[in-house]
Amino acid sequence: MRQAASDLLTLPSGAARIEWRRSPRARRVSLRIDPRAGAVIVTLPTRASRAAGMALLNAHVDWVAERLAALPAQIRLEDGADIPLHGAPVRIRHCPGARGGAWLEAGMIHVSGAPEHLPRRVRDFLRAEAGRHLARLALAKAEGAGLKPRRVAVKDTRSRWGSCAPDGTLMFSWRLVMAPDWVQDYVVGHEVAHLKHMNHGPRFWTLVHELTPHTDRAMTWLRDSGPGLLRVG
Repeated sequence: MRQAASDLLTLPSGAARIEWRRSPRARRVSLRIDPRAGAVIVTLPTRASRAAGMALLNAHVDWVAERLAALPAQIRLEDGADIPLHGAPVRIRHCPGARGGAWLEAGMIHVSGAPEHLPRRVRDFLRAEAGRHLARLALAKAEGAGLKPRRVAVKDTRSRWGSCAPDGTLMFSWRLVMAPDWVQDYVVGHEVAHLKHMNHGPRFWTLVHELTPHTDRAMTWLRDSGPGLLRVG
């Protein structure tokens, strides 16, 4: 998929960024909200014009405005900001004279070095914490079910909290480390279950419930509070 240029759309609530994307797999013009960027994504089939995209936007302008207005406020990674870690708030504290990158101490994420390096170092810290915690959890659940992933990795995804590749690789969003532990437990259990059942049939869900007791509660949390994790950074 090739991303085209972006435009600004004037809504009653203010200006909104429109990201134009063209996909040879798309059969019709579609639009969705990207909570991470706070933008409207318009996907066009190969031969569709932007005029068709604008027509769809104009037909759903109230829906777009409501969805954008409902997005949680963005949390910037900066000194003094509070961000969630395992579901609990922690404060970012800039320590310019210290050394060691970023580390957790006394309920705060301490970050050394120049201020321009702070966002990257906080993201690196969260990503490393997610890698350790989610890999440990996935391996334990897989072993208990008699399964073995090829590997466990984290990445920065926009639309999925986790995935299981056909080769047995489990991938998780590093942003999950900001969610409560019981939410992480469900997402990991869900993807581990895909090691045995690459579908969402009854046997898959039976195994999910065996691997985690938090399915219904966690799915509700991800629906209601998950977009907030995408607004961090």
